[in-house]
Order: sequence, then C-alpha cells, then structure tokens
Amino acid sequence: MGSCKEEEKSDQQPKWQWVHGPIIVGAGPSGLAVSACLKENGVPSLILERSDCIASLWQHKTYDRLKLHLPKQFCELPLFGFPENFPKYPTKHQFISYLESYAKQFSISPKFKQAVGVAEFDHVGGFWRVQTQDFQYLSKWLIVATGENAEPVIPEIHGIDKFKGTVMHTSVYKSGTEFNNQRVLVIGCGNSGMEVSLDLCRHNAIPHMVVRNSVHILPREMLGISTFSIAMVLLKWMPLRIVDKFLLLVANLTLGSTDKLGLRRPKTGPLELKNATGKTPVLDVGALSQIKTGKIQIMPGVKEITKIGAKFLDGKEGVFDSIILATGYKSNVPSWFKGSDFFTEQGMPKTPFPNGWKGENGLYTVGFTRRGLLGTANDAKNIARDISEQWRKFKGFCKNFCTPRNLSDSQGICF
Repeated sequence: MGSCKEEEKSDQQPKWQWVHGPIIVGAGPSGLAVSACLKENGVPSLILERSDCIASLWQHKTYDRLKLHLPKQFCELPLFGFPENFPKYPTKHQFISYLESYAKQFSISPKFKQAVGVAEFDHVGGFWRVQTQDFQYLSKWLIVATGENAEPVIPEIHGIDKFKGTVMHTSVYKSGTEFNNQRVLVIGCGNSGMEVSLDLCRHNAIPHMVVRNSVHILPREMLGISTFSIAMVLLKWMPLRIVDKFLLLVANLTLGSTDKLGLRRPKTGPLELKNATGKTPVLDVGALSQIKTGKIQIMPGVKEITKIGAKFLDGKEGVFDSIILATGYKSNVPSWFKGSDFFTEQGMPKTPFPNGWKGENGLYTVGFTRRGLLGTANDAKNIARDISEQWRKFKGFCKNFCTPRNLSDSQGICF
C-alpha cells in the first residue's frame, strides 16, 4: 500500500518547466558571466549544471599549483572585479573564491546535478526543449555555456591498455607528491604539460615530456610586464604579424633558442596561430630552466606503449613508472546539442569570432571564442544586450504561453 502511494505521488510530479528567461547550460565562468549580465539588464535566467558546484572544472579537475596564466585584470568577469589584495596572478583557490563571490554578488543559484542529455529546438512550438536525466526545461532562449574545455581529450595510443603502471589525464592529477622518485612520461607539451613536468621535478620525480609537434614558448613577463599586456598594447598600434615578430625577438633574447632543446617553433607567429587554431603559446613559469639542466627530458612522439614503458618514433625505448596525459580538453556540445548545424563536429561555432555568439531561433553561445575570459566577457555582454531587447517584447508572451493547452504534456510548472 505504502509503495503504491509513493508511486502515485511520483506520477503527479511536474515533468516539464517553462523558464521565463534563457536556459543557460553550464555553471562555469561563462555561464556565471552571462547570467550576471542578463540580471543587470533585468532578465532572469536558469543555469543547469551537471556537477554539484559552480566552476566544476576548476574545482575538481585542476592541479594544486595552478595559477592564472594572465594578470588578473584580463581574467575578470563583467561587472565585478577581483579583490585588490589578490596577487597579480591569482592561484586556483583564489580564482574559485572569486567565482563564488561573483555568484553570491548577483544571487546566481544554478540547478546542480542536472546533466543535459538533449537540447533541441521545437519548430512547431517555437521554443527550446532541454532534457536532463529527470526533467524537461522549456524556453524561448538557449545559451550554451559549456565552453571549449568541457571534456578531457584521451588520445588513442597503441598499447596503452597493456601498461602496468599508472595512467592518468591531467584532469585527475593534483600534485607530484605521489610520483616521488618515479620516472614519469608526460604526453603533451602545452601549458599543462610544462607545469605538470615542473611540479614533478619539485617533488623529486623524473619527468620525460613528449613533444610531438612544434610549440611557441614565451616568457610570462618581459621586463617585469606581462607579455600578454605588452601584446595587447602593441596590437592597438601595429599589425598582428609585426607584434608576433617583436614577441619572438624578445623571447629569443630572454629564453634563447628553444629549437636546440628539441622545442621547435611553428612557422606561424604565436598570436596569429592562436587566432587561427586556438593553440595557445606556452607562457614559461620555470619549466624551461629545468629542460636546460636536463631535469625535464624532451622526448619525440610515442610510437607505442609497452608493458613497462614506451617506444618512440626515433627508435629509442624507455622504462616508466607512470604516464600522464597532458592532452588538453574539448567541447562536449556534439553529444547533447541536436537538430542544428550551428556547431562543427568538434563542438565549436562555425561562425568565426567575433560573431560566433549568436545563432538562430534564440540560440546563443558563450566561452567558445578561443580568447579566454576576455572573450567570455565580450560574449556575455553581447548576449545580454541582445536578449534584453527581446525580453521587453516577450514578457507577456511567456506569461500567457505556459498553459497546458500549448504543451503536449499537461503536467508542468513555470519558473
């Protein structure tokens, strides 16, 4: 009898919810920024977040020694700056603290543990259907804020399933403490690969970093000034390629030739390459000096993984205790966004920056500019401005729309 009553009560629970305002998928910096900008313009919103906290990537999938690579003024979200007492390059924990204060400042309360399985536009009804594991949310607007770095990239490497040691992605790596005195193969030479290798050195491990492709390495600062700051100023007065040549000239003077260390530079300049492909130059925070002294060994591409180590493309073999995949992240949009060709197969907007923030039928994206938090802030402001103009016209429509006669499922609530 009791179980039957509980089952009957469950059947009466609402199965859908009409959202007065946009649905935002993702409670990272991008989702928080656009929600705050919307609120500033008088538009409510609902954030759906698959995890149990805001900024889950920062909270759960970053290593302990991580700091912002750029000065804090380039990493602020709209309408609310960093505390003055924060250092020039805030730590991971300081950045998380800032994001929590940001959410509190704008009274942003995401719905947590709501993993979006499908989001698609209903052309008959003229609204978006966003289905989570146990609920369906409906709105005139959908903002995709899951960003470029939603899922770890796990490459297929021949033989890796046979390796007897530990294999992990940097999304799981926290500290080099557990790798004391181990020979560790780090696959990947971007900012994560460099910083993890440096961290391993400082915990008495022996890192070997795989460098398969060419890579730009720049000093984080030039004459005490952020390299990024210098680049931003110069770009106001000079063509991008001239700025690239200047950055490379200073980098060669301060760091020396990286080619001699096995770190070949691309033929395309660092800023031009970033704009074209999204590949970020490495901002050196100490790894290069360890490479020069041999404490971080540079290895060529991996041919295959063996039970006890790896074979490399130059014919050499090595024995390793652990393997760390510093292979980056990717968009997860293709796995849940359906019925539209707005995104590429890689989950990035087909329309290039600076116009990739808006699609058709009330679709928007934030955090896909390949320009970091500066790009996120720019997108968030554009989206809020665009939706607020529509919001004034559609408030009455939204109020009248949320009735059982307009939806196929008669059980629903409004938000």
